[in-house]
Amino acid sequence: MISITKLLFDRQYFGDTLRYSHGSHAALHGTTGSAGPVIVWNCTRTCNLHCLHCYMDSDAKDYEGELSTAEAKKLIDDLGEFRVPVLLFSGGEPLLRPDFFELAEYTAAKGIRPTLSTNGTLITREAAQNIKKIGVGYVGISLDGLREVNDRFRGKRGAFQAAMEGIQNCVAVGQRVGLRFTINRHNYLELDRIFDFIEEEKIDRVCFYHLVYSGRGYQIKNEDITPEESRKAMDTIIKRTMDFENRGLHKEILTVDNHCDGVYLYLQALKNNTEMAERIKELILRNGGNRSGIAFGNIDPEGNVHPDQFTQNITFGNIRERKFGDIWTDMTYPVLAGFKNRKPLLKGRCSKCRYLNLCNGNFRTRAHAVSGDIWGSDPACYLTDEEIGIND
Repeated sequence: MISITKLLFDRQYFGDTLRYSHGSHAALHGTTGSAGPVIVWNCTRTCNLHCLHCYMDSDAKDYEGELSTAEAKKLIDDLGEFRVPVLLFSGGEPLLRPDFFELAEYTAAKGIRPTLSTNGTLITREAAQNIKKIGVGYVGISLDGLREVNDRFRGKRGAFQAAMEGIQNCVAVGQRVGLRFTINRHNYLELDRIFDFIEEEKIDRVCFYHLVYSGRGYQIKNEDITPEESRKAMDTIIKRTMDFENRGLHKEILTVDNHCDGVYLYLQALKNNTEMAERIKELILRNGGNRSGIAFGNIDPEGNVHPDQFTQNITFGNIRERKFGDIWTDMTYPVLAGFKNRKPLLKGRCSKCRYLNLCNGNFRTRAHAVSGDIWGSDPACYLTDEEIGIND
């Protein structure tokens, strides 16, 4: 996750303390040496929508084997013991889990910051009030375009309007809320309109996700944007973030799942502001690039532990059998050890890149999806061979 706001203006938000602290780069098992990883828990696979790019391949049906309330509370106890700072409830649609509010409140009571990733369609005014009351730090609502584009991707007519009502209900009760927007060929030209939208709707935050080829996302990998389109998308994000700042609108703007974004921002800053460029470089070096399996982890609905939510084809263990901390620190498992020290294993362009210390080989799931090799090059890196020093 790249905070464009932090890198450009050194403006501090909650997550920046985890992403850009001095101790983060060297940490082996968490966000820092004294804190565990941020965890995404897919608390259910059931969903009321059918999104084209869903990495969980979720649908509107019940799935067997999901953690019970008692098992979930034991998991939260274990995460608290391992000093996990943030637990992101995801799905499927987490609000379809009957005990969601009970578990989110239990998480907060254990000193872990609960956050919520949702399609927003079930957030009534009462639900928004309850979310705020129990201390959910942030609600991320997924939109992948405006109206027709979003409804096509979400697989349900009216999904945009229902999500809009969820956003408005959060804003009305003072609950911090933001958008989650996955960039693809069908919506990247709407980026300017998305910035207009978050200003009009008084939305605090937007995360622009790059497409990851996992679950149903693998089936539409050919609908990803080209390197040239990725650069244009980043130019728009940078330009509009700076426009917000210049007009005194403090919005947190982030990009997710493509760490070459940070390097691209650094290279752009080098052209006319070397002081800013050096600050950006220092911050992304502290961040350490992609740290799936280190500072970021995933637990699926059945309790299996994965390096991140998109890489559920790789499993390190199950929390029904061992504590999360014991699984996460078990260096006898070769792939987990590889994720924690991947640079010697990387191949292709990634292995030769002069900015490897800044991106850490980017996203392994895309490499595996395209080449069949978890240590191959990430095909979504849009930096040129000249920029990364291959032709030197």
